[in-house]
Amino acid sequence: MTNNQKHILVVEDEVHLAKGIQYNLEQEGYHVTRVLDGASALKLLQDLDSSIHLVILDLMLPGMSGYVVCETLREVGNHVPVLILSARTLTEDRTRGFDVGANQYLTKPFELEELLSRVGNLLSLSNQRQSTFDQPVETESFEFSSAKIDFETHDVCVDGKPLRLTHLELKLLRYFVANAGRVITRKELLENVWEMPGNVTTRAPDQFIRRLRKYFEPDPTVPRYFLTLRDSGYRFVSDGKDD
Repeated sequence: MTNNQKHILVVEDEVHLAKGIQYNLEQEGYHVTRVLDGASALKLLQDLDSSIHLVILDLMLPGMSGYVVCETLREVGNHVPVLILSARTLTEDRTRGFDVGANQYLTKPFELEELLSRVGNLLSLSNQRQSTFDQPVETESFEFSSAKIDFETHDVCVDGKPLRLTHLELKLLRYFVANAGRVITRKELLENVWEMPGNVTTRAPDQFIRRLRKYFEPDPTVPRYFLTLRDSGYRFVSDGKDD
């Protein structure tokens, strides 16, 4: 599929900036639609559904934040790649962005070359692979230790108590379950869960795996299910026995 067949939605209320992004993307051959607020973005995504291949999303929007837009998309099962473009530079802002389901996060001001590179990478990775949520799992529900997970309804219980996972936490957990017992590299996780280039330097996989251990391990300091293998990657062991 060529660039001019790729449809990008730009959600940005700074008109001058939005027009600049639109112009440069169109110069690269992309088809671009521009809206000023989150409500308009959600309506457009609902109406056009799969014909939009990427969303470039500001966080500080009138009426509805970019966080809410992204979270709403994921809650209704829309897995279109989302690139957050924001002046918010704090670590907690980035983390929250990934928590609600964003694929990449780029801070303002930014270099045009980097924006175009990230857009190209996201579209390429999205085109090369099916969404993790479309990958077959033996069953839509799964149990291990004291946990029960329903991937269809997103219901999670540990020791009989409900647990709410973020979109990305659930996505990572499902990828581990779908690949139980197999060594998974950091590169593979970045490309298939975060949908970003595998050579990006980030501690995100380690941070999110620590969260899963906190939720599901009897003793997170001595993990039995979510293992880190030095110089190799990670492995999910559903029975807690690393033979």
